[in-house]
Amino acid sequence: MLKYLLLFLLQVHLLFAGQSVKHETNTTLQNEQVNQQEIADYEQKLKNLKSEFKENIWIKKYENYKTYFKIKKQLDVVEKQLKRAKRYRKKELIKELQSKKETLQNQLELLKEYQESPFLELLKPQEIPKAPVIKNPFNLITAFSYIKQLNSSKEYYKQKLKDMEAALELLIKKYEIIAKLAELTKNQKYINEKKELQKEIADFQDSLHIAKETLSVYTRKIEENILKITEEIKLQTEKAAYIAAIIIGLLLLSLILKWIIARYIQDNQRAYMANKIINFNLAILIILILLFAYIENVNYLVTILGFASAGIAIAMKDMFMSLLGWMVIVLGGSIHVGDRIKVTKEGRDFVGDVIDISLLRITILEDVTLTSYLHNIRSGRIIFIPNNYVFTDLIANYTHMGLKTVWDNINFNITFDSNHKKAAHIAKEVARKYAKGYTDIARKQLNKLRSTYHLKNTNVDVRVYTFAEEYGIRVSLWYMTNSYATLTLRSTISAEIIDTYLKEPDIILTYPAQKVLLTKEDFSAKTLPKNIKEEEV
Repeated sequence: MLKYLLLFLLQVHLLFAGQSVKHETNTTLQNEQVNQQEIADYEQKLKNLKSEFKENIWIKKYENYKTYFKIKKQLDVVEKQLKRAKRYRKKELIKELQSKKETLQNQLELLKEYQESPFLELLKPQEIPKAPVIKNPFNLITAFSYIKQLNSSKEYYKQKLKDMEAALELLIKKYEIIAKLAELTKNQKYINEKKELQKEIADFQDSLHIAKETLSVYTRKIEENILKITEEIKLQTEKAAYIAAIIIGLLLLSLILKWIIARYIQDNQRAYMANKIINFNLAILIILILLFAYIENVNYLVTILGFASAGIAIAMKDMFMSLLGWMVIVLGGSIHVGDRIKVTKEGRDFVGDVIDISLLRITILEDVTLTSYLHNIRSGRIIFIPNNYVFTDLIANYTHMGLKTVWDNINFNITFDSNHKKAAHIAKEVARKYAKGYTDIARKQLNKLRSTYHLKNTNVDVRVYTFAEEYGIRVSLWYMTNSYATLTLRSTISAEIIDTYLKEPDIILTYPAQKVLLTKEDFSAKTLPKNIKEEEV
């Protein structure tokens, strides 16, 4: 009975034991499946992380840095093997090692820029450029450019620091994944990679800590320089605004003075000269204000100008002579705006009205005059005359000191048998009729000039002269006419005198001419003057 009981208990024990083993087996299989799935998940995470690693510049630099020293170690090993091979004279091995050495050296040359720490850019930033000196408004452009450069540099290093922090986060993520894979798989590859990552993370953490401190000091220096430059910009802007206000005030004052001149001075010539004086003084004041405001050492400027004056005087002789000529013209009063002048240069004459007198030149508007009619053919041009011409060339003023008249001349040729006294009388009477007003004006003007000039002859009456010339008697008529309209009166007087001469039978106008007689009939006494007989021919 006891025997059967023992057998029963044994069978029950074996039954439960089999079920337990089966349960444990199933559990183990399930655990293995879970582990495999977990390993696959972590490997997938590691694979996904690789794409982020490729985009981070700091990880790339660090990888190149490690590669450089890895190749360097390989090169050291190859060089030792090469020495040993040379010692034992193994030619084939020497050749192989020499080729391998050259390959490694070429690789090192390509990675030469990574031989120093990849974090050196953040650990030792570039020196802050020297701040520009702001002494005038033009330096403000340089100052703003300098501030922009500093801000760009600051943002650049901030971005680099952010990229480095992102790289450290990626390394930590990778370390966590590798550590889990090493724990799950017990694979030596993951264990070794885990140790390398620990070293890399330590390097990044140490470098990041130093970089933060360095860039903190660097940023403070940049901000200090920006504040300093900003303060100088503010001071220079205020100074420029103050000077601009003074210049605007001077401009407004000059406009007020010009308005007063236009309102109360009726003489255009005086008004023009007053405006010129105001403009000149305004320009001088503005130049002096700018010089004393923006040149710190005026004595230094004077010294430089003193040394350079000789060379400048030679190089700019004509300009200085023109400036001196302007002073002579303005202070001497020989030429004024509105005057009619005649300029002779290299045998050519130009007559016109002065429309402007600047520091360097006189500007005249050429008018239709006898000079234009006889010589220039055309007129209406703007003529520019350098002021230094008052020293070297002839400038004739038709309207000096208020004169408005000038002598004009008309010549008529009559035959020798004409009544020359009658012809002279006719010319004189016609000229008196039309030139009487100008004669009176000229007499008054010349009398006024007696206070300034020594005038012996102030006779301005119409004058007629007769001269014996080659082709007849010349009647030369002189009369006073308007300086600005000589041709008008000349044309009127000429036309009336010619008409009167043509009506007189004893006055015959002559001119150079020839008459050819081809037959005896043509060569008769009636073709000759009455006082010449045919026998004399």
